[in-house]
Amino acid sequence: MNILVCISQVPDTTTKIAVGPDGKSMAAQGVKFILNPYDEFTIEAGLRLKESLGGTVTALTVGADSSKDVLRTALAMGADSAILVKDDVRADSYTVAANIVAAAKELAPDVVLFGRQSIDFDSFQTSALVAEMLEWPSIHIVSKLEIDGTTVKAECDIEGGKEIVETTLPCVISTQKGLNDPRYPKLPDIMKAKSKPITERAAEAVSARVETLSMSLPDTKRLNKILGETDADIDELVRLLHEEAKMI
Repeated sequence: MNILVCISQVPDTTTKIAVGPDGKSMAAQGVKFILNPYDEFTIEAGLRLKESLGGTVTALTVGADSSKDVLRTALAMGADSAILVKDDVRADSYTVAANIVAAAKELAPDVVLFGRQSIDFDSFQTSALVAEMLEWPSIHIVSKLEIDGTTVKAECDIEGGKEIVETTLPCVISTQKGLNDPRYPKLPDIMKAKSKPITERAAEAVSARVETLSMSLPDTKRLNKILGETDADIDELVRLLHEEAKMI
């Protein structure tokens, strides 16, 4: 089985974010970048499919040179090869998806795996875009996965319950926390991954569909009003919710 695992590099959730000088992007200085947490389940899913069904696992990311770090993590975990689609801009989910599709058409994978979403753009749409462009079926937020021959059966998390979905290969799947317990790469594998080659390819010339006009940090100031339990206080609370908060 030819398995393509798509991963991304994101800012560490503990990193203090600042807006860049252009007012439209994040300031990269001093930011620690990590493998997108949802992609850990994706890599593990690909490796388990390889172990049970045979084949190869290729890790792919779209990003700058610094994104090679997450590819080396995938290699240390057990991926057979890695591809960097070199794109310093990563304008929007559409351009990322288009570049993944261009690579996928050359690699001809049986299945393309994603994490359910990245925690930076958080758009929750790249896997669906890739499936649409490839004209393949797609299953999202998968917490249980079985592949038998060309038949795919998945359990997906939906609001308030679970959904069982069946389709056939080739297809696109986005993984969810709970699908597996990602393995920790061993030190010898980490050292070996540092010397493994990473294939680079130029990004496709794709026009972005989304433009960032401005970026700002949320206002942390709070104007609190503390009211009591009298009828007058209750009337005032209702008035504030209606006239100021526009909630009722």
